[in-house]
Parts: sequence; structure tokens; C-alpha cells
Amino acid sequence: MELLSQIWNNLLIEPMINSLVLLYSICGSNFGLAIVVFTILTRGLMFPLTVKQSRQMKAMTALQPKLKEIQAKHKNDRSKISQETMKMYKDQGVNPIGCLGPMFIQMPIFIGLYQAIMKTVPSAPENLIVLSRYLYGWLPINREAIPIDSTFFWLDLARPDSYVLPVLVGISMFVMQKMTSMPAMDDRQAQTNKMMLWMMPIMFGVMASDKILGGGFPSGLAVYWTISNIVGIVIQGMITGWEPLINLLTFFKTKKKLQPALISAGVNEALIEEQEKNETDTDDRENSRGRNRNSSDRVRRKSPRGGNRGRKQR
Repeated sequence: MELLSQIWNNLLIEPMINSLVLLYSICGSNFGLAIVVFTILTRGLMFPLTVKQSRQMKAMTALQPKLKEIQAKHKNDRSKISQETMKMYKDQGVNPIGCLGPMFIQMPIFIGLYQAIMKTVPSAPENLIVLSRYLYGWLPINREAIPIDSTFFWLDLARPDSYVLPVLVGISMFVMQKMTSMPAMDDRQAQTNKMMLWMMPIMFGVMASDKILGGGFPSGLAVYWTISNIVGIVIQGMITGWEPLINLLTFFKTKKKLQPALISAGVNEALIEEQEKNETDTDDRENSRGRNRNSSDRVRRKSPRGGNRGRKQR
């Protein structure tokens, strides 16, 4: 276990800490700007993998009609559907797992950056000694930059934000999920995609806030995640097109335009229903009066005949 921890520190934590401190020095002692530049550089290193992921997704989208044909042809044999689907993927050179590559790679970066930020901006002066153990001795500019000022606009990047950054994390992740969502092969997968589309942004938004669950991750990490999502959206749009984002904006725009009309229509329908109900009640009362009058007339007509018969018998 200690060996794994040492490997983790040497391969991920130390390079991140030294990169952040170096960028802090280059960016005019602005730690927030250093995190933004670090994020862009990280996404730049992952650019080839992101391009491959985007092309895989575009190829899978193009195969949707053939997938539906396979499902219709073998609708009662799920094993055959799986075999034919994998055969088609192999023939077309498509790897569904390849679409998840950047997400798997970003998670260790996310965890490592959390530890790097907590160590780079220590909460107590004595923790500076711990930070000095991670700094490279052959890079004296990093030692001169310590201690680091963690303020960025209204934020303390070593502490979680309350509202603004959590909302930005959730929105940017929602759009990113929408841009990179995998094509669904059946209703079950479509339902799973829909659940993930909403669950992941909400979960990360909650984790970024200090108002829920007793605190969240540092604002610096929320800045990284937001910028990473924005860069990912731009790359995805340039490679596979902006159709998912356009559809999303069109949906909200159409919904906003239709809302007053729907409200008006709802009011009109309520008035019509009330009027129809009043008319129905009026008709029912008139019919009831008519039935009562007819019943009274029948009683009056029957009464004399009954009386005459009685007199004749006597």
C-alpha cells in the first residue's frame, strides 16, 4: 500500500503541485488563472484522445439505422442482437468503450488535483513544511513563490463556494453530457442515458457547494471542472457538430415562447369547462323540472279516473 502511495505521489501529485506553483509564478501570482491555464494545458494533452472519442461517437451515431434493423430482425433473441451488433462494430472499426476514454482519464486527474490544491494552498502555516517536500529542488522559482495567495475574485480557491460555481459546474456538465451522450440502442439504454444526463450534473453541483452535505470540494477544483467542460464542449462541437447544443437551446427557447400561450390556453380551457359545466347544470335542472311536471300531470290525470271507478262501484 505504501508503494502504491509513493507511485501515486511521484507520478501525479508532485507534477501537479509543481505545475500549479510554476504557473502561479508565470501568471502574476494569480492562482485562479494558474488553474485555468493548467486546465487548458491538460485538455490539450488529452486532445488526441478526445478527437478519437468524438469520432467514435460520430461513427456510432451513423450506425443507428443499422442497429435498429438488427433489433427489428432479431427482436426475440437478445443474444443474437448482441452478436450481430458486436460484429457490425468490428466490421466498421467502432469501439464503444473508446467513447469513455477521456472520462476515465479525467477522474484520476480530478482526484489528484484535489489533493494538489489542498497541499499547494495549506490551511495552516506549519503545512508549508509538508508542501516544501513536494517541490522540485531543481526548480528554485517554485520555492520563491511560496506562500500562495488563494484569492480569486470573491473566491478562496482552497474552500468551496456556495452557489455560483456549483451552478456553473452543474450547467457545464449537463451541456457536456448532452454533447457527448452515447446513442441509445433500445428504450432501456435511452432511459439510462436520460438518468445519467441529470444525475451526474446534480451530483457534481451538490459536491461543489458548501451549503449541502456539510461542505464541498475546493473552489479551485470547481474552476478546473467548469473550464474543462467548456473546453470539451468546444472540441466536441468542432468535431461532431453543434446539433445537440442547438437542439437544447431551441427546446428551451420554444418552451419559453409557448409558456404564455399554454397558460392562456389553460385559462381559456378552464373558462370553457366552467361554462360547459354551468350549461350542463342548467340543462339538468330544466330536465328535472320537466320530469317533475310530467309526473304531476300524470298523477292528476290518473286521479279522476280512480275516483270515478270508486263512485261507480258504490
